[in-house]
Formats: sequence, C-alpha cells, structure tokens
Amino acid sequence: MTSALIVAAGKGTRMGPGVDKLFLELNGCPLVAHTWGRFDLAPCIDQIVLVVRDGMQPAFADLAKEHSFKKPYRLAAGGKERQDSVWNGLEALPHDADIVAIQDAARPCTGPSLIAATIEAARQFGAAVAAQPVADTIKESHDGQWVERTLDRSRLWAVQTPQTFRVELIRRALAEVRQRHLLVTDDTAACELIGQPVKLVLCHLPNPKVTRPDDLRYVELLLRQAECQRST
Repeated sequence: MTSALIVAAGKGTRMGPGVDKLFLELNGCPLVAHTWGRFDLAPCIDQIVLVVRDGMQPAFADLAKEHSFKKPYRLAAGGKERQDSVWNGLEALPHDADIVAIQDAARPCTGPSLIAATIEAARQFGAAVAAQPVADTIKESHDGQWVERTLDRSRLWAVQTPQTFRVELIRRALAEVRQRHLLVTDDTAACELIGQPVKLVLCHLPNPKVTRPDDLRYVELLLRQAECQRST
C-alpha cells in the first residue's frame, strides 16, 4: 500500500500574526484542500494521513466532507518540530503501508506525474525527493553582510516535496535522529544520517510552497492555469 503523509501542523508564522495560511482561500477553496485534492486524485496513492494541530481535527473532517474526497484518510496529532509531526504520521500509517510520500500541506501545485515519479524511484532506491537544479548564483556569508565565497551551483539542488520512502527506511532514519536528539530540516537529511542514498527526481513544473504573503498571488495563478488545462 502506498500512503501520502501530508504535514499540516505548522503555524506558518512568516505569513503574519493570526493567519492560518492553510485555510486561506486560493482559487475558490482553502490552500490545504488543493494539496489534499492532488493526492486524493493521484492514482498511485491508496490512503492519506494528515498531521494536524491539536484542535483542528473537526476543521479537517469538515474539509473532507465539503470537497468529497474519496480516499480513506486518518488524522494524526502534530508534534513540537516538523520531524516529530512526521514521526506521528508514520505511526498512524496502516500496517501494510510500504511506501510513503511525505508532502508539505502548503505546497498545493504538486502534479500527479511528480508524485508517481517519486514513488517509482523510492520503490527502486529506497528514498527519493522532488528537486530542481539551482539556477541562481549562490554566495556563502558567515554574518549575512559580506560575501565569503561563491558555491558551485552545478552541484546544488533545491529539494521540495514529495519526499518519498520505503516506510521501514524512513522510520529507521527518523528513529536515529530522535535517539541522537538532532534537529533536521527535512526528511532526506535523516536518510543522510544513516548513509541512505536519496534519488533526485527532477521536477519539471513549478512546485512552490506558500511561505510568505507574496507567494499567494503566484500560487493562485498556477492553480488557475492547472484548472484551465484540466477543463480543456
């Protein structure tokens, strides 16, 4: 069984005080509903786990009814850090789940072909991540004021989600993180810790994450374009 694990427990502080970005309306429905809908429609996904903040369970249950999502889903409680939320989501997976695609809830434009490609790569290699080569010249600065050196961008990739794994592998990797009391910024970093190679899966289309208010207009434009393409 292949599961999607949608991490929807963050506070989104960079959107401003009192703003729950996941429920901001974009192109006619809440941001998180777009993300959920992408995985609900993906033929390669059998079941969905959403990791949500405590107290938000009724809002997500209402969302499922309102949008008539078809696939079985479970709600898991969010943790203190993202890695804790992912761990809780893994604990909520069905016992027969063998592949899990971990997705940022605030990344609503992920296409079905990218989801499928990361799943295929994870089945073959154990771990895979959606990524794009870095286009800008990247500078390193120790103090945020002065350039120290230029990094070789031909070796740099910006990773996104889905980050997709064999379930037993990502559990083992995150267990190591927890045992060492480390903080990792994404799930593939846990794989690096145990020496597990991670396959880069090229993302050909825009797959942005909503982080700041300026992201909303661009993401809404992408959602409208995708809707127009589906209707033609």
